Formats: sequence, C-alpha cells, structure tokens
Amino acid sequence: MRRVYLYFSLMTFLLLLCIPGTGLCSDDLDLIEETDCGTINWSRGIIRAAGIQAPMGKSLAKSVEQAETLALAEEAAREKLLCVLKKVRMDSSFVIGKVFAHDKVVMARIEEMVSQAKLIKKAYLSDGTTKVTFEMSLRGGLSQLVLPEEIMQIQSIKTVSSNEKGASGPKSNSPKEKIATESDTYSGLAVDVRGLKLQPTMYPKIYDEAGNEIYGSRFISREFAVLHGISRYLKISEPIKALPEDFGNLLIVNGLRTAQPGNTDIVISNADAARIRGNSRHLSFLKECRVFFMVE
Repeated sequence: MRRVYLYFSLMTFLLLLCIPGTGLCSDDLDLIEETDCGTINWSRGIIRAAGIQAPMGKSLAKSVEQAETLALAEEAAREKLLCVLKKVRMDSSFVIGKVFAHDKVVMARIEEMVSQAKLIKKAYLSDGTTKVTFEMSLRGGLSQLVLPEEIMQIQSIKTVSSNEKGASGPKSNSPKEKIATESDTYSGLAVDVRGLKLQPTMYPKIYDEAGNEIYGSRFISREFAVLHGISRYLKISEPIKALPEDFGNLLIVNGLRTAQPGNTDIVISNADAARIRGNSRHLSFLKECRVFFMVE
C-alpha cells in the first residue's frame, strides 16, 4: 500500500513539473535549500537571490534617484546570485566555487551567465527602497559548463520486445502475456530516501551494497543531463491524490543509507539493484535522467 501511495504522489509531481515562471508548479513539493546569499531549488534546478537598496539621499530628481537605486539593487542581487551559485554542490566532494576557483576562463563564463540572469520581481517600498529578485537555472548552459566530462553522450538503447525475440515462432496475443510485458517496462526510477540525511547535489550517484555503481556517468546521456538535470528531488510527506493506473509504471526502491563522503550519494539493496539491472529496457530511463529522490 505504501508503494502505491508513493507512486501516486510522484505521478502527481510529474504532472506538476513545469517551466519555471509559468505559475503552474506546486511550491509545496519543491526541495528548497536556504543559504546566507539566497536559495537553491533542487526540484526545479533554480537559484534565486534578492538585492535591496535604500535611497542614497542625494539631491536628484526622483526618477534619476529611483533609477540609481534600482541599478544598485540589481548589482547587489547579482553578487548574491553568484554567491549562491558558488555554494551549489556538484557532487559528494565539491561545490562549484571550490572546483573553479582558480579557473579564470570558467569563472568568467559563470559570471557572464549571472550577469544575464532573469529579473523575476521588482518592488518599490514606501520609503523609496528598491528590492529586486533574480533567478538562474542550473540546467542548460551552466550544466554544460560545469558537469564533469566523464558524462558523455550515449547512443539510444534498442528495446527488444518479446515478439522480436524468436520472431519466426508463433506470436501470442494472450492478455496475461501483454500485462507481464507492460509491467516489465518502467518509465522512471524513484528512490525513497525519507529519513536519510541526504544532501542534494547536481551529480548524485546510486550504489548497491557492494559499492557497484547503479546510476552514474556510465548510464547518463549528457544531452538529458544538461537539459533536465541528472535527477530531481521531491518533497513527499503524505499521499497527495490517486491517478489513473495507466499513467505510467515507476520502479520504486528504498535507499538504505547515504554514502560517504558528503551524504550526497545513495546505497540501495542488492535486490533492488538487480531489479534495475534486470532488463536493458530499464536503462533508457537512466539514460534520460528520469530519476527522482523522494525526501521529507
């Protein structure tokens, strides 16, 4: 019953996934990390920061003073956004700021991206103070820039159906056989890590109990990692609502513990690892980064 609830909850989340800014997303399901500079939304792959500037008290026309205050607020917001970005965890050992601290070329490109961040909110307070909020995606160009080179573009995985195997033999139209085939084809992987002290990161990995990699660079196609992120984090505490059974078929496994160092990677049971490895069809959702971590 618990797995059914988790399945319905995650399917609801998939329906609510959207392009940031459309107003169709549910903030209740977002995993948001607060920093002293701003926030990291690990569910949508977005960072945000705000800048506040009070009037300078100069003898200027109101419109000129407002423009100057706005410019200073925007500058402050972008500085904080860069501060947030540097704190984003890349993997179990490194944050972006630490990895690229001495790489002037990459840091210059990162700073350029921050300068092009999107202004999503602007407010003028009664005392003349200006507050602005900027946001920036961790996906797309930034992911292409910072994700390790070991994540390569991999070719499509050919699915061989039961009918294709031994095609010269008789084909069965048995309903029972059809159901079995469909139940073996998963649309995504959901890892229940509730109760574990998992630290979200851009590049999480999944291991079995023997330390073998179940989800990592060998299974991920860079194209999907850049566009959608390597994984998504979903806050689940209570069942949300039931959806039609034919909406999809998720492979749901439980995380046993976090891996050291960093508590960013997850260890699953050997039995669950075998379920993931069991059929080449399952590798397509790993390649396409359709992997979710369900957290509290």
